[in-house]
Amino acid sequence: MYPIIIAVVLTVLFLASAIRVLNEYERGVIFRLGRVIAAKGPGLIILIPVIDKMVKVGLRVITLDIDPQDVITRDNVSVKVNAVIYFRVMEPVKAVVEVENYLYATSQLAQTTLRSVCGEADLDGLLSEREKLNAQLQEILDAHTDPWGIKVSAVELKHIDLPQEMQRSMAKQAEAERERRAKVINAEGEYQAADKLAQASGIIEKHPVALQLRYLQTLREISTENNSTTIFPFPIDLFKPFLDMLGKGKKD
Repeated sequence: MYPIIIAVVLTVLFLASAIRVLNEYERGVIFRLGRVIAAKGPGLIILIPVIDKMVKVGLRVITLDIDPQDVITRDNVSVKVNAVIYFRVMEPVKAVVEVENYLYATSQLAQTTLRSVCGEADLDGLLSEREKLNAQLQEILDAHTDPWGIKVSAVELKHIDLPQEMQRSMAKQAEAERERRAKVINAEGEYQAADKLAQASGIIEKHPVALQLRYLQTLREISTENNSTTIFPFPIDLFKPFLDMLGKGKKD
């Protein structure tokens, strides 16, 4: 009786230490007496107790938030920049063998790369060319992590913290730029209006009757405004004969 119980207990212990179940998004790197055998999974895996050792590696996309980094831009402006990295393990064996802790290593590499890339850009480029900086960061990180079996799919700059003095200066600059645009638009309107008036005066000069029609139209506009005072414009040509006669009388 006792030998059977001992055999059952040993069998249960053997199965408990030998059987592993991995999820769809997991792989197990198997070490046999210290040597890498293969990366197995998902599903049921049988290990040799004492001889085999398994290290689990997740294959899902990992989101890594980089802490704000103090950066001095190319134009000597001190800012704080943080970012987020999206990457995943493509080769589990390399991720376990080539680097001690791929999460920590990727985080430290991302921090130093972020400071380096942002330090090479000026403040205006840092604020307006984020897509370019994101692509540059992704390319550099992907090249450095490729020997670890890691693929960096995207890098996004999250927030750029500017000093209060710089924020006030940029607000003044933006306000001055808006005022400049308003003055330019106003000047363009005046120029266009003057050009149209010059064209209108040329037409009236060729056709004097148009001036009389303009007088009548103005009179109509004034009368529709319920004014108590009505202005009747008289053409100067009506008084020209009298002015000529007066000029002749003075000569005589």
